[in-house]
Amino acid sequence: MTMRIITAEIKHGDCQTVLADYPDNHFDLIVTSPPYADKRKNTYGGIPPEKYVEWFLPRSRQFLRVLKPTGTFILNIKEKAEDGERHTFVIELILALRKQGWLWTEEFIWHKKNCYPGKWPNRFRDAWERCLQFNKTRQFKMNQEAVMVPMGDWAEVRLKSLGKNDVVRFDSQVGSGFGKNITNWLGRDKAYPTNVLHLATECGNKSHSAAFPEALPEWFIKLFTDEGDVVLDPFVGSGTTCVVAQKLRRSSVGIEILNEYCSLAEQEIVTADNHLFEKGTKYAKGNGSRTHKVH
Repeated sequence: MTMRIITAEIKHGDCQTVLADYPDNHFDLIVTSPPYADKRKNTYGGIPPEKYVEWFLPRSRQFLRVLKPTGTFILNIKEKAEDGERHTFVIELILALRKQGWLWTEEFIWHKKNCYPGKWPNRFRDAWERCLQFNKTRQFKMNQEAVMVPMGDWAEVRLKSLGKNDVVRFDSQVGSGFGKNITNWLGRDKAYPTNVLHLATECGNKSHSAAFPEALPEWFIKLFTDEGDVVLDPFVGSGTTCVVAQKLRRSSVGIEILNEYCSLAEQEIVTADNHLFEKGTKYAKGNGSRTHKVH
C-alpha cells in the first residue's frame, strides 16, 4: 500500500518574509487568527487600528500568491470598541482585500457559547467573532458533507406533523415566494450546518495569550481540504492549527514571529506525534520538520 507523508513544520519569523521562499499556488487552505488591532501588546506589541490595513496588506499579498486557485483563506478577526463606537478597521480591511484581488465569499460567525457574563455602560459583552472567507476564484474546493450536523429534535417534532403545504413546494404564508418542501428531509439523520459555529472558547493550551479552540480550525480544515492537502497558519501562535491538521492527516506549515511560541508550537506537535504513534501510525523525522508516514 502506498504511504502518504504528512508533514508539520513550524517556521520562525514574519510570515511576509518566510512565505517569500514558498512557490506560487502551494497551499490548499490558509486559516489563521492574526493579532487584532491594539491587542496582545504584551506579546506582539499591538498594531494601531489606523495602521492595521497598511500592516496587513503586504502579508495578504503573499497569502494570495501561495494559495492555490481552488484554495480558501479563513481570517478569524474581531473589531474593538473605541471611544464609544466600534472601530471600522475590519470593514476597511475587507474592502482593501477585495481591491487586492480577493473574493469575499462568505462570513462565518463563531458564537462563543461559554462566554463569561459582564456589564458595560453602553454595550454587552462580545460573544462572537468573525471568520471571513476569501477565495482567489469562484471555483474552490468545498466538502459540505464533511461538516453535516445531526438533525436533532427539529426533525422529530417538525416531521411528525406534516400538513398539506409541506408536501409540495409552495409560496410561503408571508408571501415571500420562498416556500420549502419539508418532506425532502424525511428519513435523513443529518443536515447541512448554518454559517454560525457554536463553539466553546476553551482550549487545551493556556500558555498563549489568544489561542483558539481546536474545533475552530478543525471545522474549516474538514470543509475546505482533503487528506494529504497542505494547510498554512501564518500567525500560528501555540500551534493549534498544525496539531489539528496532523490529526486530520493534512500537512501543515505554521509561521510565528515570537521564538518562545515557536518552541511551544513544536512541543504541541510532538504531543500530537506521540498520540498518532500510539494509534499505530508510522513516524519519522526529517529535514527539520515533523514527518508522518500514514496509510
